Amino acid sequence: MSHSAEKQIANDAEIAIHELIEAAHLTEGQLLVIGCSSSEMMGERIGNNSSMEAALALRDALLPILRNHGICLAVQCCEHLNRALIMERATAEKYGYEPVWVKPRPKAGGSFATAVWESMADPVAVESIKAHAGMDIGGTLIGMHLRHVAVPVRLSLSKIGEASLICARTRPAYIGGPRAEYQTYEP
Repeated sequence: MSHSAEKQIANDAEIAIHELIEAAHLTEGQLLVIGCSSSEMMGERIGNNSSMEAALALRDALLPILRNHGICLAVQCCEHLNRALIMERATAEKYGYEPVWVKPRPKAGGSFATAVWESMADPVAVESIKAHAGMDIGGTLIGMHLRHVAVPVRLSLSKIGEASLICARTRPAYIGGPRAEYQTYEP
């Protein structure tokens, strides 16, 4: 992987995460899910050319920003680990998620999940979550890990590296009928 590709991934990621935090109104302690295909970031088909270099460039760009904002991170693993999620044990405990017994690696879990696992103080895997917002890099299908009502978020860029980028925020469901009144909602 070239230095310019790593730099492009890092630059794209920094722009995207800042815009998503603002657009989703993410606050300290809220949960963000990220799914990432390092193969797609490198212009390859998902699952075919895992790149630890691309994953590390992404991780190193995102983690300091998320930590600075106090946002809890969950990283979705690939299909070989049934889309399990990697997070800090403290986050799992805070949200009541029960850990499962697995550790990601580049070809079973994914390069990004592996890179994040290696940088966490006390990482665990959990089977499913309900995140406040999400970032899908390369068509990894994170929707199953978002809260019930997901709303698309359009950013100023549509790719990180060569991978397509789709983001979402969530909001409470509107319930009731014609007599219901709704408070103003700022996510």
